[in-house]
Amino acid sequence: MVRHGMGNSATLTIERLGALGDGVAETGDGAVFVPFALPGETVEAVVEGDRGRLIRVVDAAASRVAPLCKHFGPVAAAEKSAGVGCGGCALQHLGQAAYRAWKSALITQALAARGIQCDLAPMISVGLGDRRRAVLTARRSGKAVDIGFHVAGTHDLIDLEVCPVLSPGIVSLLPGLRKLIGPLIDDRAEMRLSVLHAENGLDVDIAGGAQRSSPKLRGSLAEQAASLGIVRLSLDGDPLYQVVRPFIRCGAAEVVPPPAGFLQASSQAEAAIAGIAVGALGRRAKQAADLFCGVGAFTFALASKVKVVAMDSDVAAIEALEDGNRRTQGVRGIETRRRDLFQEPLSRKELEPFDLVVFDPPRAGARAQAEMLAKSKVPTVVAVSCNPATLARDLGILVDGGYRLEAVTPVDQFLYTAHVEAVAVLRR
Repeated sequence: MVRHGMGNSATLTIERLGALGDGVAETGDGAVFVPFALPGETVEAVVEGDRGRLIRVVDAAASRVAPLCKHFGPVAAAEKSAGVGCGGCALQHLGQAAYRAWKSALITQALAARGIQCDLAPMISVGLGDRRRAVLTARRSGKAVDIGFHVAGTHDLIDLEVCPVLSPGIVSLLPGLRKLIGPLIDDRAEMRLSVLHAENGLDVDIAGGAQRSSPKLRGSLAEQAASLGIVRLSLDGDPLYQVVRPFIRCGAAEVVPPPAGFLQASSQAEAAIAGIAVGALGRRAKQAADLFCGVGAFTFALASKVKVVAMDSDVAAIEALEDGNRRTQGVRGIETRRRDLFQEPLSRKELEPFDLVVFDPPRAGARAQAEMLAKSKVPTVVAVSCNPATLARDLGILVDGGYRLEAVTPVDQFLYTAHVEAVAVLRR
């Protein structure tokens, strides 16, 4: 590292990408993480502690490409200054081959750290504009309202004008949303907007909106929602306006998700994961368990082949699954149970009836349930995770318990971010 100029400005050689997509330079003082820099590049950056703010790319890597979005931080031309980015994407500047290799390596490295060796199946990637849900931040900016994402590591908010990753329907709604929520926002606080592009329209929930609304304002909000083509508008999860019930497809079912409820980010990715789970069923399988089932992303696909017991602690999600089940023909039989699987995992005895178990927990993973599965005789387990580290831990428990890791498939449904989904199939 060569320091020059203002004292904290430095010329750095980037050696690798970190787990969050930052370029990493090794110096005599330790590693420096530089967002928007790529391996093999020489960059000029302002260094503060272990963070570097990119000033310019002195010598660009061959893997560098022009970003797709005007809000993305770096620029391709080495002589220009880099921006700061909207906080949504981290890697639009990395060519596809290198990008996919890096994302796959996040999984293989996490597995290797647990002593697990496995060749990954080809990555499944969604298309641009396929992300159907977004949690956005809104904040007043003078008389205007900004809606977008925070710049990574800051409180700065980038007002989104375009986004190649989100559904075009969500992006086109933003100007109308700015006007709609204006009366709800004061000068001191931010608001959170959960927007879903459902199969039959746009579903919007405004967190913190109920406490700031009056009966007169509620009427105005409903009128504006109708003019914007919103099919359901909710304030803190309570529907204020609904022209039809927004639904998503889960297998053969049409499921009405709760406002701001958790869903897979992409319907394409969800269908691909469900296909892997169904494909893992043995020929003689009769019953499966879908643990941490949510609204039934995988339940209904499995139920086209076998009986399914679906479990989750989220009451609203289970009720949505049950409602979808009542209105769906052609499934083999779905039983739902409300259960906190972190505190009360299925025991070895309770697991006995199942030929296949699918679990898709939050980022913390499913350690307690994996430990019970490791003691069970369940023939096949499918583990779905958005966190390679906790997935590797849980797979290690299962492998130590006698399972063989048959396949691991990366699923990239959060394009250009450091998040990657993985689906693992294990056999007794």
